Amino acid sequence: MTVWIALLALSAFVTTASALVAAFNLSGLRRPNRRGVDADENANADAGPGANADAKDRSDSAPLATICIPARNEASNLEACVAGALSQRGPAIEVLVYDDHSSDGTGDIARRLCERDPRVRLCPTVPLPEGWNGKQHACQRMGEAARGEWLLFTDADVRFHAGVVAAALEEASHRRAELISTFPRQITESMLERLVVPLIHFLLLSYLPLAFMRRSMRPSASAGCGQFLFVRRDAWRRAGGHAAFRDSMHDGIRLPRAVRAAGGRSDLFDGTDLVECRMYRGAAACWRGFAKNAYEGLGSPVALVAMSAIHLVGHLLPWVWLAVAIGEFVAGRRIDPIAASLAVISISAALGERFLLAKRFRQSWLGAALHPVGVLLMTAIQWHSFLLHASGRREWRGRMHAPLQGAGRSGMISRHG
Repeated sequence: MTVWIALLALSAFVTTASALVAAFNLSGLRRPNRRGVDADENANADAGPGANADAKDRSDSAPLATICIPARNEASNLEACVAGALSQRGPAIEVLVYDDHSSDGTGDIARRLCERDPRVRLCPTVPLPEGWNGKQHACQRMGEAARGEWLLFTDADVRFHAGVVAAALEEASHRRAELISTFPRQITESMLERLVVPLIHFLLLSYLPLAFMRRSMRPSASAGCGQFLFVRRDAWRRAGGHAAFRDSMHDGIRLPRAVRAAGGRSDLFDGTDLVECRMYRGAAACWRGFAKNAYEGLGSPVALVAMSAIHLVGHLLPWVWLAVAIGEFVAGRRIDPIAASLAVISISAALGERFLLAKRFRQSWLGAALHPVGVLLMTAIQWHSFLLHASGRREWRGRMHAPLQGAGRSGMISRHG
């Protein structure tokens, strides 16, 4: 029983500290005012797809922003993504698309979009160079071709509301940041998606104090999401562009770190109401998608073991004790009140944090309630990712990826390669 109490005390400390850090982070994570966005979207819809860009309500002083969309077999996503990009109000917009050797008609759709609106350009496709990840190469090509003062690197399955680029510019100015990122509202439908995808917010907000991130210029104190990386073009160039991490599948962490290493500032804002994404469709795609870079996000076997221990002891052990205690109670045996109190504290803190995050980011309540199951699944994914990395069998979108050189330079968890 002494061992149980010691472990449950550690669990109570871990979950309570995690919940407090997350609550404090939420208080410092600004959510831009969406006032007028719905009206803007209605105005865009009334104007129709052929509306002249110059007729839009834009400020003469607003900088040009280039939205860069890498597309590999994205025929089902590309048109909706580009439409959202073109709907932006405030800054002038250009949209670049890179067709990354698609076989599903993505290139034909991109060419049709270019013909329809002069703000859309298609970057010429070239063979993928040796040692490059496909997405990083596509983003490098678009960054070099961009005309905008600001670059927004995104994914084809992201959906933009009309005010998100203006909001990002405002937040970058407020935070004096050369790069600002947000984690879009995550649309989840399958059970595995609901259990695992919301853990992105949980991992970020539980383990990275935003106040420390903003006080420190250390690259390791940064964070970002590959679905929405908004960076000043000059800062992107000083950081070496995506070429600085050409073999990575983790641009959401690597680009903010590169910008900081070059002397720039990075920050985060809450774009839940302004941008959304269904990152994976179905359980199999969800597992494969996270497994491709979950270990790269942790960066080393030591970090993997440490994170697994924290999650298993902090977030799973109290539930194991609860199951044992119920059996003891049914058998008529006495339950240790200290152990029971510690287990209640642990479970309450963990669920309280998850429900707080679910409310703020409009996540699945069921996924939050099944928090220990999600943590167990994510731990299994991280170990599967480690095995794929160690054996050189990481695969995404039909391409195999060799083990990274210097994988330990990455961060927490991201997405799409």
